[in-house]
Amino acid sequence: MKLYTRKGDDGTTGLYFGGREPKHSPRPSAYGDVDEAQSSLGFARAVAGQATGPEAGIVPYLDDILIGVQRDLWVVMADLATGPDSRAKLTDGATRVDQPMIDRLESLIDDVTGRFAMPTEFVVPGANPTAAALDVARTVVRRAERSVVAIGDQSSLAGAYLNRLSDLVWAVARWAEGGESVAVRSVPKPVSHPATDDTRRNEEPP
Repeated sequence: MKLYTRKGDDGTTGLYFGGREPKHSPRPSAYGDVDEAQSSLGFARAVAGQATGPEAGIVPYLDDILIGVQRDLWVVMADLATGPDSRAKLTDGATRVDQPMIDRLESLIDDVTGRFAMPTEFVVPGANPTAAALDVARTVVRRAERSVVAIGDQSSLAGAYLNRLSDLVWAVARWAEGGESVAVRSVPKPVSHPATDDTRRNEEPP
């Protein structure tokens, strides 16, 4: 069996349980973004595994969380890759996102947010490599959620799952910033720099 099939050379891709759609259409775009989110979370796991700072103490629990949601994202992708005519063939928790999957994320969010002092202002990402990698993954999850909304399938819980997942990844990123006592980091107020005469002259059209 060869890795390549050549079937997608015409710009279409196969859906779960059959059918094909253009690769740029909303459905393939959405599960493609979820695929990227899964990989981004994997990168965050790898970064966390190399941690030597204060965040190193949370790595075993963080690893369990991330592996669990990465496996969930296979279910999300199967859900999104299924056209409306085939949704009856999906299985809850295996190929279709179900409410218990979302409930598990909410339980994890509650557990993680109870382990650190919640920031009260905007957070500047980048306190350490683990938190920074998690914040990048969080933004990819958010993009995937927006892509799911573009499909317009009200029968799927994939969008709700991704919404909770982005909250969970935000929470673990904050936890990774300082173990159980994260410092509040707020966006500094912008500094006002009055334009000089030279600057104004440069802005004027010739």
